Parts: sequence; structure tokens; C-alpha cells
Amino acid sequence: MDEAALRQAFSTVSGENARLMRLATYAAVGVALVLVAGKLVAWLATDSVSMLSTLVDSTLDAFASFANLIAVRHALVPADHEHRFGHGKAEALAGLGQSAFIIGSAAFLLLAAGQRLLHPRPLEQGTLGLAVMGVSLVLTIALVLFQRHVSRRTGSIAIAADSVHYVGDILGNLAVILAIVLSVMFGWLWADPLLGAAIAGFLLKSSWTIARQSLDILMDRELPDEDRRRIDELATAHPDVIEVHDLRTRSSGQQSFIQFHLVLAPDMTLRKAHRIGDEVEAAILEGYPEAEVLVHLDPEGFDEHVATAEVVETARASEEAGEGSRDDLDPDPARE
Repeated sequence: MDEAALRQAFSTVSGENARLMRLATYAAVGVALVLVAGKLVAWLATDSVSMLSTLVDSTLDAFASFANLIAVRHALVPADHEHRFGHGKAEALAGLGQSAFIIGSAAFLLLAAGQRLLHPRPLEQGTLGLAVMGVSLVLTIALVLFQRHVSRRTGSIAIAADSVHYVGDILGNLAVILAIVLSVMFGWLWADPLLGAAIAGFLLKSSWTIARQSLDILMDRELPDEDRRRIDELATAHPDVIEVHDLRTRSSGQQSFIQFHLVLAPDMTLRKAHRIGDEVEAAILEGYPEAEVLVHLDPEGFDEHVATAEVVETARASEEAGEGSRDDLDPDPARE
């Protein structure tokens, strides 16, 4: 496959990824709004802390999913003159925003659970609550399965982070169903606030996971060691490559950035060295189609640090010689 065809194939994959990511954000916002409406009705009828906890979670999910929709749309905008490396870090910023949403909802739930533990009360309209939670459970499971598919396909941290919200919703829905059954049928009034507090603990753990992944992208953390080893293997697989060094990697949204130095024979022509660099780059792009690859060519035995020092020293000597010549031709009268 020639380079033009290869890049055309990669652009097709990117277009499909973009379509899936947009579809996932639209689905998340739509499901969240339906869940908020249903749980609001159920909470007003049952006065359950667990129901309130999942209502608050779904409300924050709706805001977070809407912010996620905007962030993903922005992240998919191609690179421009002001953003040469693209807009992929908008996803990581959305992830940090979502982690803040989660922490706020968890704190609210802990407060509500504490109050209900101190002042327990029986739940009402248990049948309505169970019906609403059953429908919510089916919708949320379907959404999470779709988000997981999109996240695996695209590697989107924003979609993965949004999915964590709805996994929390699934656990919350199950906890509310259990709380309603235990409270209404068995009179265990403490089950409702304790399960609400357990959901809050899960949300706090999830917020830390999302924040850590987002910070890794914003701070340009290296790709996993497994990927770095694979990149090295792809590059050194070329028969004319002697060595690979100074491998640097990072990711930004859907795109990865890979750069390294190739060591080649010192007597090789520039044309052949350039061709080898292009072939190595194409091999890496086949394994990492969303990456931008930068290859620097070094002749074997070339010490970059010594060469750089020599260039700096030569430049400094030339500058000093030039200043001396200017002083001879145009002496400063103030010195006489």
C-alpha cells in the first residue's frame, strides 16, 4: 500500500471514530434527561435517600454528559494554525470537570445519608419506586454497553469517563431497589441511608480514577511500556536500521505523538536514509493509525551532545570574531 492510500485508510478510521464518539455523547445526554425525569417523580413519591442519591447522580450525569458532548465536539476539530497539535486535550479537561461533578455529588449524598441515619423514616410508594428503577436500570445498562464499545474502539478518555458515571448509576439503581425492598417489606430503615453512603464511596473512587487519567494526558505522560516496546520493535524491524534511541511519546485525545532517532550507516546517501525513515514511519502508522510520527536520522558513531557543543562553540567564536572586526572598523569614540 502506497503512502497516499495508507493515509486515506487512516482518515476513514478517524471519521468512523468521530461518528461513534458523537453518537455516544448524544445517547448519554438523552438517557440522562429521561432518567432525571423518572427519578424526580419517584423521589417525590417515596422520599427515599437512596432514590435522592441516584437522582442527584443522574442530574450531575446530565450536566457532565452535556459538557462532555461539547468537549468531544471541540476535541474532534482538526488541527489549525493556532493549535498545531489539535484539540485533543479538551477531552482531558472534560474529564477533570466530570471528576469535580462526581466529588460534589458524593459529598451531598454523604450528608443526606448521615441525616437519614440520625432520623430514620419509612419509605412510601415502594411499587412506583421499583418500577422507575427497573426502567432506569435497563436504559443505563444499554447506554454503558454502547459507551464501552465506543471507548474500546476509539480510546476516548472522555467517553470512558462518562461511562463511569453510568456504571455508578447501575450500582445506584440496584442499591435503591434493594433499599426499597428491605425498607418496605422488612422494615429495615437503616438500609436506605447505608446503601446511599456506599454509592457515595464508589463515586469518590471513580472521581480519583478519572482525574488521574485526565492529568496523565494534560501532563504528557508517556504511552504504556507495552506500546513503547512495540514501537521500538516496529522501527528496528527494518533491516537497515542499526538502533533506535531517544523515543518520546505522549497522547492527546484521539491522537498519539511519537518521535525517536534512527541510527543508520554513516556512508548512506541522504536519499536512501530519507526513504528508510519514510518506510519506518509507515510501519509505525500501520500499528498506530491515529499517531503523528517524527523521525530524526543519525549516522552511526555520531555523538549528538559533542556535535551540539562544537556547533555552539563555533558560533560563539564566530560571533566574537565578528565583534572584533566591527571594533577595528568602527571603534567606539568613548573608549579613546
